[in-house]
Amino acid sequence: MSLKIKGWRRITSCLVWTVLAILFLVFLIRVATFESSYYSEKEGSERVVTAVADESDEEELIEVEPTVEEVREYTVAADRPRYLSIEKLRVSRARILPMGVNKKGEMDTPRNVFDVGWYTESGKPGQGKTMVIDGHNGGPNVHGVFKNLPNLVNGDVITVERGDGLVFRYEVVENKEIKLDEASAYMRTAMKSPVAGKESITLITCSGEWSQTQGTYLSRQFVRAILVE
Repeated sequence: MSLKIKGWRRITSCLVWTVLAILFLVFLIRVATFESSYYSEKEGSERVVTAVADESDEEELIEVEPTVEEVREYTVAADRPRYLSIEKLRVSRARILPMGVNKKGEMDTPRNVFDVGWYTESGKPGQGKTMVIDGHNGGPNVHGVFKNLPNLVNGDVITVERGDGLVFRYEVVENKEIKLDEASAYMRTAMKSPVAGKESITLITCSGEWSQTQGTYLSRQFVRAILVE
């Protein structure tokens, strides 16, 4: 009898553990299904505004506009770009910070959403090459310096003030939105002048729809302009 009882207990124990395992597996499947459905619904929606920058950001963005004094006191070498202005977009003397590449091998951007970044491997104003400048379209709570960059059209003017005070005017000749998976390849074009032999400037920012899964916008905006003689 004792052998039969032990055998029954063993069978009962196995059944209990089997049921628990099945329930746990069902729970995991339901969680995975919900998560997939949630992100699918969010894909392509507008970026959710939160009080904290995305966890994907290496550094938290600064959303405080520099004071008039901070802008005035900002200095660079005589031959380097200092301020960028776009009258149509109400961008006035945005500080131009020198930028290299980040850990991902991408052109870096300033921490402050009101500043713009000059890629130091690109041209300088007045030297006949192509200058590449990027900036944020916004942070978690405020619009950035290049939020309205898509609104520029051919003929609009971009001005750059150099460290020595000289001002250079560039006229827009092209404004394109490029899908994210094609943007890296397009950089080769962005680094060149749209008009052979003419000095130019290329402005870049994020655009398009926000991807919750990728943690970025799905397009990049490229504005190209040539120096006005």
